[in-house]
Amino acid sequence: MLNQIVLVGRLTRDITVNKSDKGKVATISLAIPRSFKNSDGTYDTDFVDCVAFDMIAENTAEYCAKGDIVGVKGRIQSRSMELEEGKKENRLEIICEKVTFLSSKSKEEE
Repeated sequence: MLNQIVLVGRLTRDITVNKSDKGKVATISLAIPRSFKNSDGTYDTDFVDCVAFDMIAENTAEYCAKGDIVGVKGRIQSRSMELEEGKKENRLEIICEKVTFLSSKSKEEE
């Protein structure tokens, strides 16, 4: 079995690299338009957070900015989080294995 996902979307914000107990980490937030129209005749957009570590996080933060289009190849991973009052929540995350710079918003405007 293979756990692999490929996403292409526009960065919704600039990327900040933080240090954690697992090394350097950054959350990459993508806006991904759906390929079909909804009942109103418009395209909906999904917002997906991806997690990048170490050199992938650093390189993406250095070379990409809000509005740029990037491709993300990675895997889906589940994580259990402790919330207040002892409640737990399970989350799915996209773990980046490769981030590819596809297009710059500033170059598109020229």
